[in-house]
Amino acid sequence: MGENGAQATVQELLAQAGVTINGNNAWDIRVHNNDFYSRLLSGSALALGESYMDGWWDCASLDQFIYKILRARLDKKVKGNFRLAWHALKAKLFNLQKASRAYQVGEEHYDIGNDLYGAMLDKRMLYTCGYWASVDNLDAAQEAKLDLVCRKINLEPGMTVLDLGCGFGSFAKYAAEKFGARVKGVTVSKQQVQLGAELCEGLPVEIRLGDYREVTGKFDRVISIGIMEHVGYKNYRTYMEKANQCLKDDGIAFIHTIGNNVSSTTSNAWITKYIFPNSMLPSIAQIARAMEGLFVMEDWHNFGQHYDKTVMAWHTNFEAAWPEFKDKYGERFYRMFRYYLLSSAGAFRARNIQLWQIVMTKPGRDCPDCRIS
Repeated sequence: MGENGAQATVQELLAQAGVTINGNNAWDIRVHNNDFYSRLLSGSALALGESYMDGWWDCASLDQFIYKILRARLDKKVKGNFRLAWHALKAKLFNLQKASRAYQVGEEHYDIGNDLYGAMLDKRMLYTCGYWASVDNLDAAQEAKLDLVCRKINLEPGMTVLDLGCGFGSFAKYAAEKFGARVKGVTVSKQQVQLGAELCEGLPVEIRLGDYREVTGKFDRVISIGIMEHVGYKNYRTYMEKANQCLKDDGIAFIHTIGNNVSSTTSNAWITKYIFPNSMLPSIAQIARAMEGLFVMEDWHNFGQHYDKTVMAWHTNFEAAWPEFKDKYGERFYRMFRYYLLSSAGAFRARNIQLWQIVMTKPGRDCPDCRIS
């Protein structure tokens, strides 16, 4: 397809989403390189993100642009090239989330700099969705999320909690301070272990560098807040078996995860290449199959619209802090991270992806009094 034909095709596709090339609306895109059109048609989601990073196009309201093209399902109308086909084939042939690869996402994303995350996140350093049901700022939303989790698992003083993928130890610190719990957390990020240990100093909290598959022991509660996105479809059953193995018979297990509307064996090619290596989002069916026979599902709560608000708050903080980080990270990183945050917000706004909290118990346990808000 020639340059003019590619441009006409892209214009026609974007028009279906109400987007005009070089138009006047905030969600319209401004194209700076005419090779963008053929690149997009041959590379789909990967090419869209990479061409933005390369400065080939801009948009005043990138989150709204992504929202509009996903609502119009344009991602289903553009077929990718060999690179995307290979991306999908690799996920089928290989276990991209096996134990030997578990630390890659920690090294490439979570370890990029605690200073940057400290500027972008809330005061408790939570890098997961907040709960905005009755609050209007990021700090309060994250505090409300932590309280919601603790109430859903009926946390009581003296209980032991295993936190798989504990991040900076934010939940562990809150659970220890507010509920008198004793928490053991594991993460694949060295930077998170270092800062988490500092934040939880003096509390009955232990944070270790490790993969969830390596954990042993028995706990009153087993939770994960944002690890299922890194587990991979070949390992969902392994995760559930580990959670079941570490949970006492009368305990409660809990999962907080981004979720996919459909079952898939791969993920957004741009996200896995530049942001979260080896990541993928589980579907309801995949999680259900993995827990079958091991757990009873007590509650399944979706508040994906709250992640839109959370990511937009992160973006506001990121933009405000960027002048002090631009010399360290550079313009290409800025465009990459901005695209990541705003495209994520657009995806949640379009309901293309969800945020689930799942409460589970072992078969035979009396029904818990899960106080759901």
